[in-house]
Amino acid sequence: MKPTDIEIPEHLRPADARFGAGPSKVRPEAMAALFERARDYMGTSHRQAPVRSVVARLRGGLAQLFSLPDGYEVLLGNGGTTVLWDAIAFGLIERWSQHYVFGEFSGRFAAAVANADHLSEPEIVSSEPGTHPVQVPSERADLYALTHNETSTGVAMPVRRVTRRGLVAVDATSAAAGLQVDPAEFDFYYFAPQKGLASDGGLWLALASPAAIERIESLAASDRYIPASIDLKIALDNSRRDQTYNTPALATILLAAEQVDWINANGGLEWAAARCEESSSTLYDWAEARPLANPFVERIEQRSPVVVTIDFDASIDSSHITSALRANGIVDTEPYRKLGRNQIRVAVYPAVDPDDVAALTGCLDFVLERLT
Repeated sequence: MKPTDIEIPEHLRPADARFGAGPSKVRPEAMAALFERARDYMGTSHRQAPVRSVVARLRGGLAQLFSLPDGYEVLLGNGGTTVLWDAIAFGLIERWSQHYVFGEFSGRFAAAVANADHLSEPEIVSSEPGTHPVQVPSERADLYALTHNETSTGVAMPVRRVTRRGLVAVDATSAAAGLQVDPAEFDFYYFAPQKGLASDGGLWLALASPAAIERIESLAASDRYIPASIDLKIALDNSRRDQTYNTPALATILLAAEQVDWINANGGLEWAAARCEESSSTLYDWAEARPLANPFVERIEQRSPVVVTIDFDASIDSSHITSALRANGIVDTEPYRKLGRNQIRVAVYPAVDPDDVAALTGCLDFVLERLT
């Protein structure tokens, strides 16, 4: 039987079968809210009250969600995390940075900094995919680059300071809104909205401490050349006015604001993190109980609660599993392509209903039974 010929009974399928690691599931309620603003928000000036009020709503909602202390500010700008890496290289690193590399995306940021001629060669602390490195103090780093959740591998790394010297910048692209974090442990916690914030791409967001803001302003006042499009001081000044330097994707901002408000209304970050933990535990428990499957991340404490990676025995081709699921409307369970493993990858961000994750495990059993 061809994988695409397998027909999963309707009663077994998830009500909403979107499990992508990014772009992720957008709640229908958020889309309805966007439609309601079709005339007074979409297609209007981003420097006028209708749009600026939504930006203010998003910034205020994030400050509430992360329980930001006094002096911390929410910044936003155009482009996603990849663009922000360049902005950090120009506007947040003085000279030396230390990077913890344990997957595709943590590695990309380190590479971007290594290519910056105005910076010294970064220190790299790495570990094999499926693990995360142990943090070590640096004698010279003025910025520590952490990744809260490595999207490519499904590994979560705690956010903590190893020294009071140097800023702590954290890539939280797939962690934000799904993992607990203490603002006292970071200076620049940044992310894009197409994952845990259940929105679309084209924007970056960051939670900046007073120390990070001081660094941004200091470098902007120096003789370093910083392109305006990635100037963090320009982003800071515009964010304080609830706008962006140039025209943003308005739908992205509103959808993100809807998601943040929804999480806050349901109990905030603690509620969202518990919801993701419930969903991910369902998948990990399923894999550990099946002879042909096992969690890719061996150490339980390093397993991501938002991006689950499951390896399969060589006797079963994971692409056949994902093809069968996709033929039945269950989408985006394919593994990260560059990792090259015989596995599936399932995102269980806050927007994903834990009941749908439980239904997915039933569908996996149905498919595996027919493929073997």
